[in-house]
Amino acid sequence: MQKINPFLWFDGTAEDAMNFYVSIFKNSKIESVTRYGEEGPGPKGSAMSCTFQLDGQHFMALNGGPHFTFSPAISFFVNCETQQEVDELWEKLSEGGEKQRCGWLKDKYNLSWQIIPTALGQMLQDKDAEKSSRVMQAMLQMDKIDIEILKQAYDGQAL
Repeated sequence: MQKINPFLWFDGTAEDAMNFYVSIFKNSKIESVTRYGEEGPGPKGSAMSCTFQLDGQHFMALNGGPHFTFSPAISFFVNCETQQEVDELWEKLSEGGEKQRCGWLKDKYNLSWQIIPTALGQMLQDKDAEKSSRVMQAMLQMDKIDIEILKQAYDGQAL
């Protein structure tokens, strides 16, 4: 097992969230589900904790109750190689959630994600400040990131 694992706190939806995430990401699997017994505090038979992998990354989830909620201060940054990958993850993860600016979204469990093409980082790090500035300005106008529009901005083409 990897040394450091994201640990997600849910209020009764850990198993549903795990199944949702595993259905979206390739190379993903459910590892285990521990269920509450007679002693609770959750209903007998309901998921207490879950362990799973998303694209080989280990995660843990707990049905810990309403005491803590997710905040955009912590998000999952997903590096995408193609526009098809961006489009697919953007649509699936935002279903029932909220699409936001600059590649950010909240899923239906209120967890924040950044769906970002690797090309964006490459263009923003260009030594030509004018190119990277144009890319930044284009990105700031987007919700879902569009690689072709970023390339046009990078090349100085009118948008």
